[in-house]
Amino acid sequence: MFPEYRDLISQLKTRDHHFQRLFDKHNELDERIQRMEQGIEPGSHEQIETLKKEKLLLKDQLYDILRKAATA
Repeated sequence: MFPEYRDLISQLKTRDHHFQRLFDKHNELDERIQRMEQGIEPGSHEQIETLKKEKLLLKDQLYDILRKAATA
């Protein structure tokens, strides 16, 4: 996710607790969605779609933080 911000992501993960929480939550959702899609964890199509929307919202929030930090 966001390879152009790889270094900045590493920096923010160590100094910005809010960013770290959002980043971790995004990764947790991604893993859960993958497990559901693979049938490892139970989940309906609707549940998966809801989780994907939540993940996308987190991604948007992370991107906003990254853009602001990159221009600061």
